[in-house]
Amino acid sequence: MTQAMFERVALIGVGLIGSSISHAMRRRGLAKEIVGSARTKATLATALSLGLIDKGYERAAEAVKGADLVILSVPVGACGPLAAEIAPHLSAGAILTDVGSVKEAVVRDIAPHVPAGVHFVPGHPIAGTEQSGPEAGFAELFDGRWTILTPEPGTDAVAVEKLKAFWTALGSKVEIMNAQHHDMVLAITSHLPHLIAYNIVNTAEHLQRVTEKEVIKFSAGGFRDFTRIAASDPTMWRDVFLNNKEAVMEMLRRFSDDLAELKRAIEAADGDTLFRRFTEARDIRRGIIAAGQDTPAPDFGRVHGSQPAPETESGARK
Repeated sequence: MTQAMFERVALIGVGLIGSSISHAMRRRGLAKEIVGSARTKATLATALSLGLIDKGYERAAEAVKGADLVILSVPVGACGPLAAEIAPHLSAGAILTDVGSVKEAVVRDIAPHVPAGVHFVPGHPIAGTEQSGPEAGFAELFDGRWTILTPEPGTDAVAVEKLKAFWTALGSKVEIMNAQHHDMVLAITSHLPHLIAYNIVNTAEHLQRVTEKEVIKFSAGGFRDFTRIAASDPTMWRDVFLNNKEAVMEMLRRFSDDLAELKRAIEAADGDTLFRRFTEARDIRRGIIAAGQDTPAPDFGRVHGSQPAPETESGARK
């Protein structure tokens, strides 16, 4: 067991990500005390009953008092108002971080409220499932996955290194980059795929010559995987797209250009172009497997291991 890194950790939000952080902290003994707050009394009661937190508070401002690490595990649109609420109650020397999928907007909304002496280090664990709520969390969620930290220039280097060590102890690999670059990378690797998933599932629903029953009954692997991604938390993803609009729009323009090329190839019966583009895509997929971010094992709807594969992001506050 690792020696405790923090005396008191405050989890503001105990959904999938918050609860998984708690499980991973318990696994390694990283905190002497874990407290938390949640949006609803029911979620708070569940978090207490599951042992995710030692004490629960209805107000985030109460939860952060005396904490040397505060983690905002909420939709990005809620970060600014929460930061304003908790700011007067943060302890000097505390580290304040978040788990949002967008970083420029989080910095914009949180940084103005951070009092002197508190170290704000934005973060994003690139891990999750389509499940949500405190019951969905598990300690292994971050194992082998990347967490990106995006500290602003001038951030206390000791605080950054301590948070990096914390995420490493949770099981993550950690990389540091600036917020703008993070948002561009995630726009193509996460945000655009989710937008496509939501759209293709809705397109299937709106087909008139194929019934909803047939869509469900005859779903092959590709469509089934889209439906899994589209099951992710709507509040979280609404906030992601509203707060990473410029990067997502740029990726959408590039995607539309590439899609137009495939459309022209199909119309022209240009098999060479289709084969070339499909081969390039397959090579990218093989690179993802080689990097240890997935396995080549077929699933055909079957779950491997004790938990679902952490392939999507969902960390909404419940």
